[in-house]
Amino acid sequence: MEKPSKIAPAKGKLGVLLPGMGAVSTTFMAGVELVRKGKSQPVGSLTQMGTIRLGKRTEGRSPLIHKFVPLAELKDLTFGGWDIFKDNAYQSAANAGVLNPQDLEKVKPFLSTIKPMKAAFDHDFVKLIDGPNIKKGKNKYELAVQIKEDMENFRKTSRVSRMVTCWCGSTESFVKPEEVHSTPEKFVEAMKTNHPAIAPSMLYAWASVTSGVPYANGSPNLSVDIPAIQQLAHNHTVAICGKDFKTGQTLLKTVLAPAFKARMLGLDGWFSTNILGNRDGEVLEDPGSLKTKEESKLSVLEYILQPQLYPQLYGKMHHKVRINYYPPRGDNKEGWDNIDIFGWLGYPMQIKVDFLCRDSILAAPIVLDLVLFLDLAQRAGMRGIQEWLSFYFKSPMTAPGLYPEHDLFIQSMKLKNTLRWMKGEDLITHLGQEYYD
Repeated sequence: MEKPSKIAPAKGKLGVLLPGMGAVSTTFMAGVELVRKGKSQPVGSLTQMGTIRLGKRTEGRSPLIHKFVPLAELKDLTFGGWDIFKDNAYQSAANAGVLNPQDLEKVKPFLSTIKPMKAAFDHDFVKLIDGPNIKKGKNKYELAVQIKEDMENFRKTSRVSRMVTCWCGSTESFVKPEEVHSTPEKFVEAMKTNHPAIAPSMLYAWASVTSGVPYANGSPNLSVDIPAIQQLAHNHTVAICGKDFKTGQTLLKTVLAPAFKARMLGLDGWFSTNILGNRDGEVLEDPGSLKTKEESKLSVLEYILQPQLYPQLYGKMHHKVRINYYPPRGDNKEGWDNIDIFGWLGYPMQIKVDFLCRDSILAAPIVLDLVLFLDLAQRAGMRGIQEWLSFYFKSPMTAPGLYPEHDLFIQSMKLKNTLRWMKGEDLITHLGQEYYD
């Protein structure tokens, strides 16, 4: 990819389109408004609170990221979305129960104005929930065209100059890439014939990319992770990224596993269990959706630890993941890990982690960062897969033939070096030998 010769300024309003206006979307929108009103802080957001070191350590240059690269400002964000339920964003946020009533009351007038458009929905892909706010059409292509029309109407009525789509909807049933996903032409034909391998999330992806709108995939669904959409992203010069927000348990795995590998500590087994009670947990009661999520969570250790390179340390590790719907937990899911490691001379040790996390609280700043960074990439003319945004995903997308980097620290370095590269600054290697010459 060529270095951007120029990054267009972030002029005008940025439209943020959210398929799925549930717990994550409403927590994100409410949070942005609370920050804009000076009622809270954007904790967890790299774009708002993070700094980036430039040049040598002795130079003392560490500006805030949003001062270093031309990101859209929070005041310029305008929100829209789709959902199978008719509740406005305030009603949906109240039902989700993530934010306390005091915080919600501060943004009630704002959230109440955000009403979902009718959603493209297929019960075969999300079996355990249903709703009345659903599009009708004779085939999937017609539904995808309706989504494109929604986007254009939103552009005009909201008077936004640019848009970004971020999927915050449910996990769909497991789908493997098929021939119908291989080219744009075959994909369109498959939509017109209602092929069963064309999921609703793919309709949003196709509509966004063919409308010139960047797309981030916050679920483990295939969505943009198929050749047809990736080719369209190149053809239309659109930035895409995914998949599956890296929030709780997997975030910790991408921190701990690199530590074991860095110190050459062995791993016999890693057992992970999750309990959660929100709509995501309810959806994952369906075996098809559960398999999609498990595939996303299981890939992390294998890629980080590389058992093919270190068979004595990781060749026989047992990695198990269990996800359980437990309504009393609500959005505050619990991730529990039992880790069996071994050290010098093969002597065994154990680590146990119990992360009582708030899923949407961890996901909301990810949505904000992805929206702002994708808009930046789009204005810089960076098309196709944005691997530098792997930092935010459980199953990062890569170019064909490349394995994904899951190590959080490598991902962080990749992200910040990409920002330096975009602005013509020296890349940071941390070699540090120049200080001792």
